Amino acid sequence: MRIGQPLTGGRAAVSPARLADVDILAAVKPLRVLLFDVFGTLVDWRSSLIEIAEATPSRADVRADWAGIVDDWRRAYQPALDRVRQGAAWRDLDGLQRQTLTDVLARRGVELAAADRESLIGGWRRLRPWPDSREGLDRLRRRHVTATLSNGHIALLADLLKFADLRVDIVLSAQLAACYKPDAKVYLMALRLLECQPGDAGMVAAHASDLRAAARLGLRPIFVHRPFEWGIGGYRADTPELDGLLETAGLVELAEALGC
Repeated sequence: MRIGQPLTGGRAAVSPARLADVDILAAVKPLRVLLFDVFGTLVDWRSSLIEIAEATPSRADVRADWAGIVDDWRRAYQPALDRVRQGAAWRDLDGLQRQTLTDVLARRGVELAAADRESLIGGWRRLRPWPDSREGLDRLRRRHVTATLSNGHIALLADLLKFADLRVDIVLSAQLAACYKPDAKVYLMALRLLECQPGDAGMVAAHASDLRAAARLGLRPIFVHRPFEWGIGGYRADTPELDGLLETAGLVELAEALGC
């Protein structure tokens, strides 16, 4: 179901102008729980980290392509998580980010003091929310149990949500499963802790791999378009082809569609 788009193919769609006339809740099974990816879905990691990198006075004399460094750092993110999923010892996201940042800086020939590297790693706790995230989350909490389900560890997520002024009912992390998404153990852990059947939960994310993994377990996939996650003209995630998919341009639109 594509919210805000005309009917295409076999998927039902509802335009914003018709939301008052069409009860979407009658078209889809009501969801008790909504699980939210965080990096890229709720917060803008890229522009936030570039700004943090460029604004630190001690790095003023370091000539570097910070946008390129941040992009390379993010690209190293999933391979690092995959190594843990394939049997490497579990480390929290700070530990993995510390190693991948060191590798990226070395490849680019950029030297940073240890304190500056730690400042960049800490930047993942100071990411700006997308403009619709705060209002959308607040509205969705009216009718749903809302929870993060992020690869960030709990201490990181607590600081980030506080910084961004984002409110959810509970903070859940892949840390609690000692693994990383998209491993099935992460989603099953969240369902178990919330005493929720898969069909009563939706996974809200801007990334296809997250939604595919959740959908295989029976969660409702909800795709949020974040066209500027990788900057203007950067990579844009394709809409995953999944049964029962809900698509939305943002969390406020999703809240409207779900009657919140």
